[in-house]
Amino acid sequence: MQALASSINEFQRTLEAAPLELSRFSDAQASVASVPGHWSPKEILGHLLDSAANNHHRFVRAQYQGELTMPGYAQEKWVSTQHYQGRPWNDLVQFWTAYNRHLLHLMQHVNENRLQVPCRIGDDEPVTLEFLMIDYVRHLRHHWEQIRAAQTPSPQIARSQSD
Repeated sequence: MQALASSINEFQRTLEAAPLELSRFSDAQASVASVPGHWSPKEILGHLLDSAANNHHRFVRAQYQGELTMPGYAQEKWVSTQHYQGRPWNDLVQFWTAYNRHLLHLMQHVNENRLQVPCRIGDDEPVTLEFLMIDYVRHLRHHWEQIRAAQTPSPQIARSQSD
């Protein structure tokens, strides 16, 4: 439970800083990938919205179902199908911020008796709900750092293969 509490605190700090930091991007800046063939900040934030949507279902269902089994996530298809590149940056930032504030609230109020529920995502080995929550914050921070790095173009903006 200590690792989860630490992740929740990190998540909260990220959400407190995010709106101001993300507002520093213009729509044009957020539309450009710093490396050709990789995601732009808009697409990375869109990917994080997809992650929020998928994990929202996992976090809720694992608290009232027995063992949880959910489909995997085809990240490239989700990002391209939703055309995040064509969305206004400010809309994406507001939606991402609001959705993640809700997930933070959900994580802060998780039923501790359900943290060890086995969760199978796609063909992966089962993990616990607690692991999924901690991993969600780790994943968010990974991509958050990619977006922050995009303020000064660098080869760090790359699609994560493990998402």
